[in-house]
Amino acid sequence: MINRVIVLVIDGLGIGALPDASDYGDADANTLGHLSETVGGLSLPNLETLGIGHLAKIAGVRTMTQMNGCFGRMAFASQGIDSVTGYWETCGVIQPRAASPFRSQFPLAVIQQLEQAFGRKVIGNRAGSLMGLVEEHGAEHLSNGAPIIWTDGGWTCHVAAHSTMLPVVELHQRCRELRKVFTGSGGPQRIVAHSFTGEAGAFQIHASRKDFIAEPPAVTMLDILNRSGQIVMGVGKAPDLFAGRGFTRAFPAVTAAAAFEETVKMLRKMPRGLLYVSLDLFPDEPVAAASALEVFDRRLPELFEHLRVGDLLVLTGDHGRDLTHGVKTPTREYVPILTTGPRLAQGVNLGTRASAVDLGQTIVEALRAERMPVGESFFDALRVG
Repeated sequence: MINRVIVLVIDGLGIGALPDASDYGDADANTLGHLSETVGGLSLPNLETLGIGHLAKIAGVRTMTQMNGCFGRMAFASQGIDSVTGYWETCGVIQPRAASPFRSQFPLAVIQQLEQAFGRKVIGNRAGSLMGLVEEHGAEHLSNGAPIIWTDGGWTCHVAAHSTMLPVVELHQRCRELRKVFTGSGGPQRIVAHSFTGEAGAFQIHASRKDFIAEPPAVTMLDILNRSGQIVMGVGKAPDLFAGRGFTRAFPAVTAAAAFEETVKMLRKMPRGLLYVSLDLFPDEPVAAASALEVFDRRLPELFEHLRVGDLLVLTGDHGRDLTHGVKTPTREYVPILTTGPRLAQGVNLGTRASAVDLGQTIVEALRAERMPVGESFFDALRVG
């Protein structure tokens, strides 16, 4: 009997291009494969024991015959390459929408709405990542107060402002209002607020990130678990991606280290239910990203030692983020499914899942809640005997 499910979602943990990746300009994407080649190999002994070496060719990573978990990979049936796509599909909402029109920048109509909302011009407006845009435009922002905006290639508009130019509370309020303005307009579906501090050349991201998005348009795994009386805890950005719906309690954590620490704390006291954890692990530069992944791997035993009989731990991703691509935005890739838990099966190949919703269906079955309308559970493969 499973009493607790712990799901760790590493942002951008891709393991190879999906069949339709060329439609997104990602035909050669392979986040872990290319990262390992770039740095001359990765050392991931704990992920090895969960079977990650069976899923992709990763320099430095072995294919183990004796494992402590099960392994597989999953595709995404939804159209899109952002976190909303990945998380929503895992929880049962498949989005058949058209490709984002914001792959490289926002059109004039969106920019005008942004500038009207902030009462000043905006700068940036290209595809990119947080630190890249802050480092490029931070000094200009400090001189004129213009918010920095960018796209991650999906349906998200990121907004960054220095805390002296736009206090965190005001930044959040403006972004909350923007999300309402864009609802149903064909504009960005998610507005992400980032605050930073410091001076040019030494900017630091403030631990106050906030994602603003409309609620999912259908019942999710989280709703089902909540209705069944299960505790549903969210760490990191996961609760924001569902506008908080279905969560018993949320624990914000901007850094992967903070999210990891919160997860360990929750494992000490959470009696049952789902612990849904977002880990924003990868910096923009490959060497730093490889180091962060190896540090995470070394800390996994801290989680393992807190698992007890009746626990299921799942490690996966929400999309790819191949850092060898010129623009460090999400990429259309498979993501791993790695599972472990006391008295659960070991060494089972879970295969290639056609949709991420299979994971959600597995979770609701494991926690004895009602079945979702879509998805095929692989829970039977995790049972021993």
